[in-house]
Amino acid sequence: MMITGLAPLASLGADGAATVAPLAQAGGVSFEEALGNVLGSAIGTLKAGETAAIEGIEGAASPMKVVDSVMEAQRSLQTVLAIRDKIVSAWQEISHLAI
Repeated sequence: MMITGLAPLASLGADGAATVAPLAQAGGVSFEEALGNVLGSAIGTLKAGETAAIEGIEGAASPMKVVDSVMEAQRSLQTVLAIRDKIVSAWQEISHLAI
C-alpha cells in the first residue's frame, strides 16, 4: 500500500539550508489526511476480508475469493502495524530529546 499525492514539502534555500514550504503553497495533503486515507482504506480492506470469510463459510463465495480477500486484509493489517510501530518509535525518540 502506497501513500500517493504527497508533494515535496522541503526545498533548499539560497544558503543551501532546507526550508519547509507551507502546505498551502506545496499543494499537497496534510500528514493527518494521508494517514486517515491509509487507515480508512485498511479498515475497508479488513471488513471486505471478514465479509468474504463469512461468505466462504456459508458457501456463497469461492475459496479463491476468500483466500485473496483474507490475504489482502492480512497485508493491510501488517501495513497498519508497521506504521503504528514507526509512529511509536518516533514518539519515543522525540520524548528522549534534551530540552
